[in-house]
Amino acid sequence: MNKKYIYALFFFAILFSCKKEEVKNLIEVTSVKSYTYKELKPLLTKNDGKTYVVNFWATWCAPCVKELPYFEKLREEYIDKDVEVILVSLDFPKQIDKRLIPFINKKQLKSNVIVLNDVNEDVWIKDIDSTWSGALPATLIYSKKGRKFFEQSFEYEELEKELQSLL
Repeated sequence: MNKKYIYALFFFAILFSCKKEEVKNLIEVTSVKSYTYKELKPLLTKNDGKTYVVNFWATWCAPCVKELPYFEKLREEYIDKDVEVILVSLDFPKQIDKRLIPFINKKQLKSNVIVLNDVNEDVWIKDIDSTWSGALPATLIYSKKGRKFFEQSFEYEELEKELQSLL
């Protein structure tokens, strides 16, 4: 067999094996589940032994975007401690495909991202927490030990401290 042919085969084998590895590490989100408040509500009251961190945010909210890496870090560091992070996007429904999904892919969000698509915000805002004005960002942390609601942005240390108080 010709040496050039062998080198060419070797080169293509390495090239294509590297491309496969890159594809495995890059998972692209193509859709996001959309919930009404009636569908979302059970996620806000689970009693299965886990601790839940539910962040209400939107791509157009600068403080929300700034704190997202803290929720991702929390998910990563507490994944083995029965902590689940849920990112509830309040982006406008017509912006899901053009703005939200590309944002999730660009930021490589690994937390469960869902969209709350319910126009009856006068009902669900007060039902989530009676003190919530509706401003973003907002975060709900709950477990069998209790329930806390925050209408504020977080730095990582403060977010982790609040989580630990309910573990």
